[in-house]
Amino acid sequence: MSELATVSVTALKGVGAALAEKLAKVGLENLQDVLFHLPLRYQDRTRITPIGALRPGQDAVVEGIVAGADVVMGRRRSLLVRLQDGSGTLSLRFFHFSQAQKDGLKRGTALRCYGEVRPGATGLEIYHPEYRAQNGDEPAPVEQSLTPIYPTTEGLTQQRLRQLSQQTLARLGPHSLPDWLPNEIARDYRLAPLDEAIRYLHRPPPDADVEELAEGRHWAQHRLAFEELLTHQLSLQRLREQVRRQQAPALPPAQKLPQLYLQNLGFAPTGAQQRVGAEIAYDLAQSEPMLRLVQGDVGAGKTVVAALAALQALEAGYQVALMAPTEILAEQHFLNFSKWLAPLGLDVAWLAGKLKGKARAAALEQIAGGCPMVVGTHALFQDEVKFQRLALVIIDEQHRFGVQQRLALRQKGIDGRLCPHQLIMTATPIPRTLAMSAYADLDTSILDELPPGRTPVNTLVIADSRRDEVVERVRNACQQGRQAYWVCTLIEESEELTCQAAETSFEELSAALGELRVGLIHGRMKAAEKAAVMDAFKQGHLQLLVATTVIEVGVDVPNASLMIIENPERLGLAQLHQLRGRVGRGSAASHCVLLYHAPLSQLGRERLAIMRETTDGFVIAEKDLELRGPGEMLGTRQTGLLQFKVADLMRDADLLPTVRDAAQALMEHWPQHVAPLLERWLRHGQQYGQV
Repeated sequence: MSELATVSVTALKGVGAALAEKLAKVGLENLQDVLFHLPLRYQDRTRITPIGALRPGQDAVVEGIVAGADVVMGRRRSLLVRLQDGSGTLSLRFFHFSQAQKDGLKRGTALRCYGEVRPGATGLEIYHPEYRAQNGDEPAPVEQSLTPIYPTTEGLTQQRLRQLSQQTLARLGPHSLPDWLPNEIARDYRLAPLDEAIRYLHRPPPDADVEELAEGRHWAQHRLAFEELLTHQLSLQRLREQVRRQQAPALPPAQKLPQLYLQNLGFAPTGAQQRVGAEIAYDLAQSEPMLRLVQGDVGAGKTVVAALAALQALEAGYQVALMAPTEILAEQHFLNFSKWLAPLGLDVAWLAGKLKGKARAAALEQIAGGCPMVVGTHALFQDEVKFQRLALVIIDEQHRFGVQQRLALRQKGIDGRLCPHQLIMTATPIPRTLAMSAYADLDTSILDELPPGRTPVNTLVIADSRRDEVVERVRNACQQGRQAYWVCTLIEESEELTCQAAETSFEELSAALGELRVGLIHGRMKAAEKAAVMDAFKQGHLQLLVATTVIEVGVDVPNASLMIIENPERLGLAQLHQLRGRVGRGSAASHCVLLYHAPLSQLGRERLAIMRETTDGFVIAEKDLELRGPGEMLGTRQTGLLQFKVADLMRDADLLPTVRDAAQALMEHWPQHVAPLLERWLRHGQQYGQV
C-alpha cells in the first residue's frame, strides 16, 4: 500500500482538475493532507429524538408524519409544515421554497429531518431543516458515527468533504500513514497510535463524548496536538542549531567603556540589570552567535542593558546596529545613544525609510565606512545597506519582526561569514507558554525589577459620559505643574480616521482648556514635526499632549503623571499596559484613566478590570493570551506557525515541557524522523526549520 503522502487527491473518485484546484486552496494536495484536515465540530445524527423531548438550541434528528403544509404571510412569506410523531408537534419553516417542494410535503408524508430547534410563534420550530421523505416499509438506518463538519472554502460542500475523507479513510492503515513518533516516545507519553486517532476524529462513534471533543480534551486530539507541538518545537530547535553552528566574532568583556558610560549615567543599574548584563556579556564572549531575548516590564530599563552590550562590541572595535519598529522609537534610541556615546568619542549613524537622496547616500557611506553605532528602522535590512564589521544586532520590540527577518541579518555579518550576535528586547512581557513555543530558538532573560523612584500607576475605569469631570482632572493636574497625555485609539483600524479623531479631540480640549498649552502628535505627521512636538512636551513647554498610540513605546517624560485613554476597549491589554507605562516614570503619584464607551461587553468589562487590578506586565500578558489567543498577541502576520490545526497553546500549555523533552530525544536518537514530521505539519506554514 503506498504512503498516502505520495498519492494526489486526484486519485479519489470524483476529483477532477477543477475540484483539485479548490482543494489546494485549503491546503489539500495529497491524501495525507485530507486526513489531517480535521473536523471543526460534530453533529449527532446517530439517534432519533421524540418531538416531545426536544429542547430549544438542540441539533436533532426527528421523524414524523406531515399533518399540514401552508404558505403563511408574515413579515416574510414562508412555508410552514407541521410534523407529528405521537409525542408532540414540531413546525418546519422554509423561507425559500418551490411549488414542487410544497407538493412533496403533503399531509401523510413520512419525513426524517435534521436541524437546530428554536422557539417560534407556533411552539418549537426548525428553520430550513435537511429532510428526506421516508417511503417503503424499511426505515432508513441512522448514521453510524457523529457527522463531521469540516473547515471549508467557497464551492466545497460538507457533503463533498465527507465523501473524500470516507474514501481516504478506506485506505488508512499503519503502513499507508507512517507514525513518525517512535514506540518509546509513544509509550513514555502514553500516546495512542496515529491511525486510530485520525480514524476516530473523522468518524467518532455514537457514544463519543461530544463535550470532550468540543473542548479539545479527547485522547485522539491529545495525540495529534502532541505531534503538532512537537513538530513546531523541532522546527525552532533546528533553526537554533543552524544558527549555533555558525561562527560569530568572540567579543572579550569590555574594561573601559562601560565604566565611563555608567559614571555619566548618574544612577546605578538595578540588580536585575547587572544580572542580565552579565548573562549577555558571557554570551558575547563566545564564538557562536548569541540569540537572547530580554523581556522587561514597562520601565525596567532595557535600554541601559542594550547600551552595555553595545559597548562590549564597540570596545572590541566592531559595529553595532540597533533596530526599532517605528521611526519615533528609532529616533528616540538615536537621541539616547548619541547623548551617551558622544562623551566616549563614538559616532552614531541614523537610517530610516524616509531618508532620501543625498542624506541617504551619506548615511549608507557612513555605515559602510565603519561608523561604530548604527540606529534605524527595518530599513537596515535592505540589501544596499553594507556594514564593515557588524558584530551585534539589537532588535527592539521583537514581536514586530518575523523570524525570517531576524535571519536575514546573518548576511550582514563580517564578509557574510561571521554571524552577528543578536539581542532582542521587548517591553511586552511574553507569557511562559508563548515564550516556550514562539521563541523556543532564543535564550530568555527577564528584567524583573523597576529602577528606584518609580511609582506604581493607579488605574481608574470611567464611562465617557463623565468626560467633563475627566477634563477638569486634567486641568487640575496641569495647574499643579504636572503634564498629561490624552490618547485617542484606533477607530475601525483606520489610521486616517484615528488621526482625524485625534485632531478633533485636540481642538475640543484646546477650547475647553484655553489656559493650557496643548500639543498634538499622530502617525501622519512628518517625523520632524513629531520629534519637535515630543521635544516640546519633554522640555515642559507643552502641558497636555493629545496623541494616537504612536507614543506606545519608549517615550520617557518623568513629569507626566496623568494619562487618559479613550475607548480602551478597542486595544489589547498588552498595548494598554504599554501606554500606561508612559506615566509613573517620575516620583509623583500617577494615574491612568480608561475612558470607555458604554455599553461594555462582558469581555470588555473583564479586560478593563484586569488593568485596574494589576500593574504586573506578566500577569496581564497571561490574561491577554487567555482572552485573545496567541495569534493576535504576537501579531498573527509573523507567527505563521501559531495557526495550529489541532493544538491550542492555552489549552495544551501543560504539554509544552514534555513536548520539549520529546523533541530533544527525537533529535538525538531518531534524527531521520524530523524531516518527515516537518513535511507533514508545516508544508503549508512558514517553514521556520528550513533557512
